[in-house]
Amino acid sequence: MALVATLAAAVSSACGVRTTAVPVDAGAAPSRMPCAVSAKDPDADAGPGTVPVRVYLVCASELAPVERAVHMPRRDTPDARVRIAQALLDSLQARPSAAEHQAGFTTYVQPPLLATAGRSGDPAATLRLSAQPEDLPGTALAQIVCTFAEGGAARGEKGRVVLGGPGPYAPRAYTCDASVKNDPDAAVPATAATVA
Repeated sequence: MALVATLAAAVSSACGVRTTAVPVDAGAAPSRMPCAVSAKDPDADAGPGTVPVRVYLVCASELAPVERAVHMPRRDTPDARVRIAQALLDSLQARPSAAEHQAGFTTYVQPPLLATAGRSGDPAATLRLSAQPEDLPGTALAQIVCTFAEGGAARGEKGRVVLGGPGPYAPRAYTCDASVKNDPDAAVPATAATVA
């Protein structure tokens, strides 16, 4: 019996992978999540007063676009951009549908989170959130920035969103690019926003 145990230990330890004292970064572990809603998601169907929009959810440690039906305000009103931002925030704060959940999607944007217009002295494109952007989880901020950049809440350069919070701090311009989508846990690139 001792011989069998010794033989089993020797065979299992000789699997062909050598140990090393040097850490090796082999990237993220492979995922079996499809990160795509395969069948037509009935929750994504546009009903009366809704339009399909692209929001960014998290799947396999990356941001991935998902189409959702959102009640979007008319774009020809003075507060349209703020109302669009709030509609997109509401969609990000909603739990994933059954089909989205099955495909591996989740959201880090937690309610209650509100969007308002910028203050006097803010750049024209500023949106203020009810929480300081830099106090949000990095992945949640990445979801918001990428969704706003592509969803009609941003004004100006594609991929650039000017956000501030309720505090007395100056807003910052955040960028959604491939690095943000591939690694939403990393800091979202931000620069000082200038008054235009």
